[in-house]
Amino acid sequence: MRRFQISEWCRRFAEEVVRPGDLCMDATAGTGQDTVFLARLVGERGMVLAYDIQEEALKQTRERLKREGLETRVRLIRKSHAAMEEDAGEGEASCIMFNFGYLPGGDHTISTKPETSVMAVDAGLRILKPGGLMCLCIYSGKDTGYEEKRALLTHLKTLDQRQYLVIVSEYYNRKNDPPIPVLIYKK
Repeated sequence: MRRFQISEWCRRFAEEVVRPGDLCMDATAGTGQDTVFLARLVGERGMVLAYDIQEEALKQTRERLKREGLETRVRLIRKSHAAMEEDAGEGEASCIMFNFGYLPGGDHTISTKPETSVMAVDAGLRILKPGGLMCLCIYSGKDTGYEEKRALLTHLKTLDQRQYLVIVSEYYNRKNDPPIPVLIYKK
């Protein structure tokens, strides 16, 4: 039986938007799964910018990219995703992916924060080109993320409906704070 992980769900929508040669961003590189996914989609002429504040996350992502032979399609950047606009201009990216929370298997005291996450989403929306997609995987269980989840969902309600289509979904019958997948299409 398929597990229907949140990241798989979001990737299905990203496949419909990303084309070879595109610029994409993995705003939270983590273990590199989304980075590798995006690198495959953009092809040899495209580029993925992958961000993380933790060297361990970038190391895991770098190793995964090397195993897959995709390292030339990605630029790893050690800084906050809130500073994405230093690396890409308005309307340049076709897809931006976020996984909010902490590095799987890492230190749970190091995690994304409400203030910088909202700033990063706003920066990403400026970078996203018309017809582009932003995917948010919001994890909020156990020891982190409730405040961030509230801040993100509250902020998303304020986005201009003439500019963005925001789809918030949920795993309705899962217990224990299941993750929330969010899709934002820029019109």
